[in-house]
Amino acid sequence: MHTITASRAQEFTIGRLSELTGVNIETIRYYEKIGVLPAPPRTASGRRVYGEAHTRTLAFIRRARQLGFGLDEIRTLLGLAAPGKASCAAVRAIAAHHLEDIRAKLADLTKLERLLATTIARCSAKQVPDCPVLDILDNRRPA
Repeated sequence: MHTITASRAQEFTIGRLSELTGVNIETIRYYEKIGVLPAPPRTASGRRVYGEAHTRTLAFIRRARQLGFGLDEIRTLLGLAAPGKASCAAVRAIAAHHLEDIRAKLADLTKLERLLATTIARCSAKQVPDCPVLDILDNRRPA
């Protein structure tokens, strides 16, 4: 367990960390539990105390999540961002793989959009036993 040595002006609670970063308190605790966010030092009474490094790391995690990176990828990126560990080629490879995944999802969504648009266009919106929208949703419905 770490003990506090930094000045009190640079320390804040989990609630304040949440306010500063826009990350929910339970999410912060989860990130600590899985080791993506380093455990903070504690006061003599056991209270967690966060600092600027936690704010920067949590902001990095939040932004990476907004960009769709998974927690394993984020863990790797954080490791690569550590002093003396930077490898632009490794970071690029992770980002390129993520971009491929995004493009595949976009292609799937485009196909899904076309299928749904075509199905909706075939729907007369009248009360009839045959409904194209229900037909694609329920594969046991007679076509």
